[in-house]
Amino acid sequence: MTPHSIRIALSALWLGALALPAAAQLQLTPQPQQPAKKSESGVQKRQESKKAAPKKESPKAESKSDTSKSDSKAGSKAPAKNAPAATPAVPDDPNIDLAYGAFQRGAYSEAFRIASKRAQENGDAKAMTLLGELYANGFGVNRDEKKALDWYKQAADRGDREATFALAMMRIAGRGAPANREEGAKLLAFATKLGSAPAAYNLALLNIEGQVFPQDLKRAAELFKQAADAGNPQAQYALATFYKEGRGGLPKDPAQTARLLRAAALADNLDAQVEYAIALFNGTGTPKDEAGAVALLWKASRRGSAIAQNRLARVLATGTGAPKDMVEGMKWHLIAKAGGNGDLMLDEMLSNMPAEDRTKSEESAKRWLSGKGKAP
Repeated sequence: MTPHSIRIALSALWLGALALPAAAQLQLTPQPQQPAKKSESGVQKRQESKKAAPKKESPKAESKSDTSKSDSKAGSKAPAKNAPAATPAVPDDPNIDLAYGAFQRGAYSEAFRIASKRAQENGDAKAMTLLGELYANGFGVNRDEKKALDWYKQAADRGDREATFALAMMRIAGRGAPANREEGAKLLAFATKLGSAPAAYNLALLNIEGQVFPQDLKRAAELFKQAADAGNPQAQYALATFYKEGRGGLPKDPAQTARLLRAAALADNLDAQVEYAIALFNGTGTPKDEAGAVALLWKASRRGSAIAQNRLARVLATGTGAPKDMVEGMKWHLIAKAGGNGDLMLDEMLSNMPAEDRTKSEESAKRWLSGKGKAP
């Protein structure tokens, strides 16, 4: 069971339309640029990226920040918790994070019990952060965003970067208390100083938005780079678009664009998978590899990308980069069209197909769209 990501109420941010390459032979055109997406909560990232219970991390070196350090100070006392009286099956060892281990297994009540004990008796910031996540998402307890906010604040006051990031996102979104974007931005800046890649990514979005503070694309590029270097796939994709367009003071650099797209694609960023497939197919910034491109298009198409479905349909319909298969190609064209990505050229090819083949494509597309034809 995966926690819901903490959502941030930013307006849609377009990083710039990607230029279309000159069509020498059949080339795949880049997908229309998607709005930048919000990053996941720190606890969710930790749960997805680690198999064993995580250990405490040391803050990274400070980087440039847009605002001063958060004025969030320790003050409120921990709220009382009615933890179950049962004794843990395994003795609590301060050197082993049993609470996060239980969280990762989906044993939320056990995680709540252990974290409550540590927070109340030891003032453990990581336990407080976990309690915030449990309350924010209603795992093992009734959802209570006010309690979540309070626990995140107590952990942030003790310097926990994941809690600082989560608190920032809640303050911006107005969860648990009225929204305060200025305070949220300060907290994002402080979490970024502590080395939080998701915080750096979201702070970059605020620099693009230009509402909390003046728009600064150069600063956004710096923050995207900081988060990308730390392995954040959303930032890698965003930075790739900056290099592609030469924005934020960066030069146009197809090789850097392809490198970043590849890194984000390997981390399963769907938009990056589509863009990297197109780069591979056209040999833009990377050696041409049509077979590798088509494999990525298949993967992204099955994940639901209408852009990938359209490009795959063109590949299969023309037999360029893969064996020609009109029935399968038109199936993906119809699926892409249902997803809002029409194609007049493929419409004409579909209309010229023999009736029997066209029916096969239509029936196959209907099965896929109904969920019956989707691969597990």
